[in-house]
Amino acid sequence: MKKMSLFNLVSVLFLVTPMFFTACEEVEKGDDTPTITEIDPHYVAGDFHQHSTFTDGSWSFGHVMSKNNEYDLDWWANSEHGGYRERDGRKSGTDLGTTVYWDEESDVTISGDYKTQGNHQAMWRWQIIKEYSFPEVLKARGTFFTKSIIQGLEWNVPGHEHASTAIITNQFLSAPNADPMAEFEYKFDGSDTDTQGGANNWTKSAVDGHEKTIEAITWMENNYKNTSYVVPAHPERKGLYSISDFRDMNNAGPSVCFGFESMPGHQKSSNRGGYSSSADGGGTYGGCGVYAAKVGGLWDALLSEGRKFWLFANSDFHNIDGDFYPGEYQKTYTYVSDLNDAQSIIDGLRSGNSFVVSGDLIDALDFTVEGQTMGQTAYISGNSTTISILVHDPSTPNNNTYSSYTNPELDHIDIIAGKVKGIITPGSADYSVDDVTSTTSVIARFDATGGTIDSNGIESKKWEDLGDGWKKISFKYSEISSDMYFRLRGSNFGLNVSMQTDEAGNPLADDLNSPNDASKAFDDLWFYSNPIFVKN
Repeated sequence: MKKMSLFNLVSVLFLVTPMFFTACEEVEKGDDTPTITEIDPHYVAGDFHQHSTFTDGSWSFGHVMSKNNEYDLDWWANSEHGGYRERDGRKSGTDLGTTVYWDEESDVTISGDYKTQGNHQAMWRWQIIKEYSFPEVLKARGTFFTKSIIQGLEWNVPGHEHASTAIITNQFLSAPNADPMAEFEYKFDGSDTDTQGGANNWTKSAVDGHEKTIEAITWMENNYKNTSYVVPAHPERKGLYSISDFRDMNNAGPSVCFGFESMPGHQKSSNRGGYSSSADGGGTYGGCGVYAAKVGGLWDALLSEGRKFWLFANSDFHNIDGDFYPGEYQKTYTYVSDLNDAQSIIDGLRSGNSFVVSGDLIDALDFTVEGQTMGQTAYISGNSTTISILVHDPSTPNNNTYSSYTNPELDHIDIIAGKVKGIITPGSADYSVDDVTSTTSVIARFDATGGTIDSNGIESKKWEDLGDGWKKISFKYSEISSDMYFRLRGSNFGLNVSMQTDEAGNPLADDLNSPNDASKAFDDLWFYSNPIFVKN
């Protein structure tokens, strides 16, 4: 990850934050230069969806941890499938050249109901998490002691597909454990049919399907509302989520189910994102699923209710054939108060103060309305407000080793706006409808020159170039007649680029460039911000 230098950070904050004079004086007067964290809370890069040979990955747990560090992620979560698996992720992997099965190890006792996989006795994931995976997380923390590492789970969501989840309660105690995470998996995972649960006295859910999903999220909301998350993964992939499902899930657990991974992993796959033609939307668009990529689509329908429901990106790393390593290609940047505190990371995710980016197209974003930032609400009087944007386009090479295109340039930024009409209640006619956001549109575009007119009549304006990759935008919007939200997207492509963008700058279907590969993914880069709400 190409982090900004302290000089760049100081220069930018000097420009945009009056209170930063104090920090500058501290730098000049103090014997020791303060760290970036000491100067100001900051955005950190993370990935919370990845796999090792503890489940269906190809590389050992230790190898995957090292790659998170190599690509300079600040935090990550090991979030692998629930259910049952047959391999020992500590000792199996392409990197080790070995495959070791649980039933081959004399010092391993497999608990719970007998289950086989691939002619070997499998171990239930609750036991793997509790007794084997989490101890490896603790070892990784000792090795990469400046990073925050979490034990998570890719939940097999009953009646649906997958979700990235974690419960950090107990994980950072002086005598840590991942028992709450293991308990959740045993009780609610759609593929965990074990009836014993070891000696844990856990009570298995007695329902199934969507009802079980809502029971699980309600349980998490009631027991771990501040220390957990449920983020549906690659939600378009199998068409097993609908907007009513998301509304139900968010209603059941607004503190824990607060977003989705509509910018999926598997970006190196021949079907980008691992999305085939049967996926909702028929595939990805600039690497993003249609729920978030379509202006006025499903995500905008949720935001148009005023729902706190955010966009995230992750690697979903399994192997190097179809996946980039965590941090190699996609990152979610989240604003945290304390990098060394996992609770601050969970709080940051929940806050909505995050943006997602592919290929290190940008590495810093300051997006505010009336002093409020992503996930927050600005209260205004009258019909106008000013949108302020400061973005950094790094000049150093990204992680692309697959072609010579290693220093992409940000072509433009779109400001997207939509009206907020209020929460749709269960049972109403619109509760199952996602195409109800005709009021959402691109309202402004900024680029290096200005003057480009798209097919909708939007003429681009010139951003202010501050040098060293920094672009500054100030846009006064004077057509506010109701509650609204604003969000951003940007790309290295301009308008009407063959097989990439249409005449309005929207990403075209990635299957136009099929089959996808790593170089094509690094050719086609985007970032998306989460929204800022405005109440009039």
